[in-house]
Amino acid sequence: MSIQIIGVIGAGQMGQGIAQVMACAGYQVQLVDSSASALDKAVVSIRHSIDKLTSKGVLDAGNDYLASIQCSTELTSLASADLVIEAATESEKIKIAIFQELATVCQDSTLFASNTSSLSITRLAASIPNPERMIGMHFMNPVPLMELVEIIDGLQTAVTTRDAIMEVAKNAGKIAIAVKDRAGFVLNRILLPMINEGIFVFEEGCASAEQIDQIMVLGAGHPIGPLALADLIGLDTCLSIMDVLHTQFGDSKYRAAPLLRQMVDAGQLGKKVGQGFYQYGN
Repeated sequence: MSIQIIGVIGAGQMGQGIAQVMACAGYQVQLVDSSASALDKAVVSIRHSIDKLTSKGVLDAGNDYLASIQCSTELTSLASADLVIEAATESEKIKIAIFQELATVCQDSTLFASNTSSLSITRLAASIPNPERMIGMHFMNPVPLMELVEIIDGLQTAVTTRDAIMEVAKNAGKIAIAVKDRAGFVLNRILLPMINEGIFVFEEGCASAEQIDQIMVLGAGHPIGPLALADLIGLDTCLSIMDVLHTQFGDSKYRAAPLLRQMVDAGQLGKKVGQGFYQYGN
């Protein structure tokens, strides 16, 4: 199928990044969030990111990419979308509610993709009519800079759906790798337990946050340490993924560090709120 109009739900870090790369790839984008202020902030962030990439010669200075992004607080604005990519809070209940509403708004031919970090695509697809049009499209943060997209088929995902999504990812300049529908997929099943162990090490007082991150950067060749990465991802998202892994696999090695849960309870969610393992300015 020909995809020209892409809806993106959620104007947070991931949603605004997805909207940006799709607009820069030549698609018409409808960015939807229930918060008008979140949309306003997203537009400012996208403009800043586009300007930065343009100054580096990555994007063409002659193109007005932002003009391809329209914003709305209503899901009904997605009625004509060919593809809708959901990038809402990492909650199965919230995502299912969104997809069920989309099923009443969009055309039967509209493809649905979830940017979930860990949830079952099969379960999300089972909540809507025509589950063969649902797929996982897991982007990495920051979306404009990270090449990888994990593509996840649900049990009933059609081959035509996967082929269309792989083409969209390619057009957006991403390397799409198909993986099985298992909790955490591949990246987060490996990455999040490492981050979680870093939190255990910090909680036990073995080293400071700065020392832990420096050791992993200098000793393991990581571009960013596990605690700084946790802040970037969002501690609430990290906790959600660990809980999914623990529930689905039933293995104690996936238990979330108590400090991680405490920090989420305290609202210390990382860079997006200015406080996590590190403090961030406005």
